[in-house]
Amino acid sequence: MESGIAKQLIDKIYEKRKAAALDLEKQIRDCHQAGDQRRISQIIDQLVEMFSNNVNPLHIRNGGLIGLAGTAIALGVDIAPYMEKFIDPLLDCFVDPENRIRYFSAECLYNIAKVSKGEVLVYFNQIFDALSKLAADSELSVKNGAELLDRLLKDIVAESASVYIPLYPETEKVRDERKDPRGVLVSYPDGIVDQDHLGGKKAFSLAHFIPLLRERIYVVSPFTRSYLVSWINVLDSVPELELISYLPEFFDGLLKYLSDPTEDVRVATETILADFLREIRDVSIVRRQLDEQAKGQTPAESLRHIDVGEKEKLPELTLETSEKVAFINDNEQASFDGESLSKDDNASAATDDRNIGAWIPGQGVKVDYAAIVEILIQQLIGEHDEIQQSTALKWLAEFLIFTPDVMVPFTPRFVPAILPNLAHHVTMIQHAAIRTNKLLYGVIQNLPSPVEVSRPPTTEKPIPRMMRSPTPSAAKQSTVSSQEAVSPADSPTVPTSSLQRQRTSVDMSLTPRASDMIPSILPQASGPSRPHSPVSFTSQNASNNMAASNTLSSPEEADLFDYQATVNELTIQFLSEFEETRVAALKWLIMLHQKAPKKILAMDDGTFPALLKTLSDSSEEVIKHDLQLLAQISSSSEENYFKAFMMNLLELFSTDRRLLETRGSLIIRQLCLNLNTEKIYRTFAEILEKEDDLEFASVMVQKLNIILITSPELADFRKRLKSLETRQDGQALFTTLYRSWCHNAVAVFSLCLLAQAYEHASNLLYIFADLEITVQMLVQVDKLVQLIESPVFTYIRLQLLEPERYPHLFKCLYGLLMLLPQSSAFISLR
Repeated sequence: MESGIAKQLIDKIYEKRKAAALDLEKQIRDCHQAGDQRRISQIIDQLVEMFSNNVNPLHIRNGGLIGLAGTAIALGVDIAPYMEKFIDPLLDCFVDPENRIRYFSAECLYNIAKVSKGEVLVYFNQIFDALSKLAADSELSVKNGAELLDRLLKDIVAESASVYIPLYPETEKVRDERKDPRGVLVSYPDGIVDQDHLGGKKAFSLAHFIPLLRERIYVVSPFTRSYLVSWINVLDSVPELELISYLPEFFDGLLKYLSDPTEDVRVATETILADFLREIRDVSIVRRQLDEQAKGQTPAESLRHIDVGEKEKLPELTLETSEKVAFINDNEQASFDGESLSKDDNASAATDDRNIGAWIPGQGVKVDYAAIVEILIQQLIGEHDEIQQSTALKWLAEFLIFTPDVMVPFTPRFVPAILPNLAHHVTMIQHAAIRTNKLLYGVIQNLPSPVEVSRPPTTEKPIPRMMRSPTPSAAKQSTVSSQEAVSPADSPTVPTSSLQRQRTSVDMSLTPRASDMIPSILPQASGPSRPHSPVSFTSQNASNNMAASNTLSSPEEADLFDYQATVNELTIQFLSEFEETRVAALKWLIMLHQKAPKKILAMDDGTFPALLKTLSDSSEEVIKHDLQLLAQISSSSEENYFKAFMMNLLELFSTDRRLLETRGSLIIRQLCLNLNTEKIYRTFAEILEKEDDLEFASVMVQKLNIILITSPELADFRKRLKSLETRQDGQALFTTLYRSWCHNAVAVFSLCLLAQAYEHASNLLYIFADLEITVQMLVQVDKLVQLIESPVFTYIRLQLLEPERYPHLFKCLYGLLMLLPQSSAFISLR
């Protein structure tokens, strides 16, 4: 530059430096008109040396920055060929310790960006990274200057990012030299040319920017977070960029912003997440309609009229923001129609769409559902803020509404993530978990039942016997060990690697678990992907589940729901401290067993001991559902397994007498509700008849006898015993019960009274005389006297009116009177 301008440009007075910059601007304009590119390049090198050299005094560096701004104004968009010389040194000034250097460097770049327009997008990553640091600057003037530059850059991106192609060889070279990934989530197949991206010639590349965003998203400064959210919002507002396709790359970090202490950050994050969820919903609805159209079930016109009912399925989302959609050009529309419609329909549909200039919201956008679901699960199984957990549950609930087919393979992972939250102390999380669990339950319940595969013969297998455990605590430990023993190797487990490490290997590590659940026979996606909608292999498979299931050779291959893995996870929930979780797990198992009784929960697998031990649960609701499930399993299994169930139940009562005392009546009555009462009592009687522990047999018979006499569930059963003279089956039933009821003197006597075998009952009293009359026996006689006064034995009291017809009845009651001491029962009976 001219010596006079150079001398004045480094003056300590700002006004003189500003005047020098105007003179330099005139000189640069003259050189540009004369085509003296060499001198312009030398002047720019001189200016760069002035402001980039840290040893220079402050006024010299400021002079270099204001001179570079004047040079850019003089050259206009033609500054682009020279940007490579000064862009990096200029951005270095953004982190300079001197406040004025940071401010003037931001001002300089503002002027450069204003005149260069789309050309500056070639250096977008570097500028974005530098601006993210200025967003949290401590100096207010610097922060204000950065905000002006930020707004300008956002305008440029919104206007030009999706279409602008560099005009200068120098910027084209910079663009071509950058390592621009063709797809962040998955690379393009070999030999496939990215036609829509025109070989990557655009100045701005979202695929190149996403790795930087993924790295910066975990900042903690609220100012930087606001800056990042605002940029995500801008990029999402450009339909052609399809930012939603890259959501898994920064979704985890974005969810953390929900717990930011700054309200502005939280509100902005909630808004952008609501927008993302709407976009995913729209994409899913269109995808489903396109699948139906491909099957010939939906006319082409329905694609232009999104079902209003579908859009009303998100009641929580009330933010009024514009819905983000992706523009699909005519060529892509025509190519799709060519695959799904006949040639005649294709021509008419494509022509019609082109004539009206219509585009279909959400068509052509690829969403990596599996990767997003993986991140949502991580929010629920780790230590995260409550708002993050509730948001994750709400997202899962909405996914279950508009894309249930993608969610089915994840069910074993959802169980430990959702069920423990059913009793969460935070109401917001608890309600979200209840809703999500209800939706998931409905999705699985509506799946077609699997084809039952015949089991191998089990006649040679020994009847499973439960090991006796002396205490309930030992029983609980045995439950854990039994579950560990039956857990298959492919049982879902929580990944031990951190989510940050997952982010470093983006290609496939985001969805390692879901891919294992998807059969390898599903067809792989082929053909070129859209440039701004990369998608992982897992989500491609998931999105094709419905279409693939129609072409698979057998229903077993098409079954993407892992029954056994889900059952294993549900069984583990028996150990939960929350009653709601245990009840929900049992309800799930009841539903799954109804769908596939021959496929899961057989009596010979390791789940049965865990169900049996759950009968010791402190919750009555848990016991009722557990008994319902056990009865359901028994009724669908072979006869010898029903006997095994009864034997194991008696073993449990034998080892846990407290359970027999507190819950024995409930357990037996519930079984009688769910299974055949006669079958239960016959089996109990046959087992107890051979019981070696006579003391336990006596207690058990006493318990069964009280239930038999008093329980309303056994009313019909009692009627059969009363008609021994007219019914052969009643006689056989009485004989079976009598043999085991002999373990308890009072019980067998009351059985005879119930069956109206009064003569035999009176004969039993003479045997009582030879027995030791213990306090326990007297207590039982006392209870029997009280029962005779109850409505159950009303017929006995009426029969006392006919002494000639029932002489032995009087003898029985007088015999009881002789056994009793003079107590209230004695007086009552007398």
